[in-house]
Amino acid sequence: MNKIELNRRLSQGDPEAFESIFKLTYPRLISYCRLFITNDAQAEDLVQECFVHLWRKRNTIAPSQSTESFLFVMLKHRCLNFIRDNHFLVLKEDINLVKINELQQLFEIDFTNSENKTIEEELLDALSEEIEKLPEKRKLVFVKSKIEGLKNREIAEQLGISIKTVEKHLHQAKEQIQKELTTKFPLYGALLALFLK
Repeated sequence: MNKIELNRRLSQGDPEAFESIFKLTYPRLISYCRLFITNDAQAEDLVQECFVHLWRKRNTIAPSQSTESFLFVMLKHRCLNFIRDNHFLVLKEDINLVKINELQQLFEIDFTNSENKTIEEELLDALSEEIEKLPEKRKLVFVKSKIEGLKNREIAEQLGISIKTVEKHLHQAKEQIQKELTTKFPLYGALLALFLK
């Protein structure tokens, strides 16, 4: 079923279409949310709220509209509002990773550069480049963990390796990626640290 057909069925209140969209986008939305929110339960709540809102507004979704973009934009605003409303307390677990004033700067910036590309897009583009540079097995483990949202146990079972080997690959991947991206994006070390956690 293509995206236009999914949207058409969603707008008609088809629960199967909604479930398909959920399965297609949930893992990526969770990974994206964790760029901002360290608490897993809170991140899941914010993503769930976006899907609830999507269902309530389903009859306003045009077949040609990008449901994925709709969800991502909504999630970004919810994440930033949550950080604002909680005065960055959500980041207290990671307070040793960055300075308080850097966290404040992260929230105050416009999230756009001179080319009108959001900082999230810049980071994700750069992240994709660094992921491609990883050794094949290390890259596979990292993608399954951070992009697909699988647990270490699930990755170990899928790849036929031990959980300790998964952890080793993840640790090495995080070190390599963070070293490169922190050099390119020094101000956004907080976001990188949260994503790579």
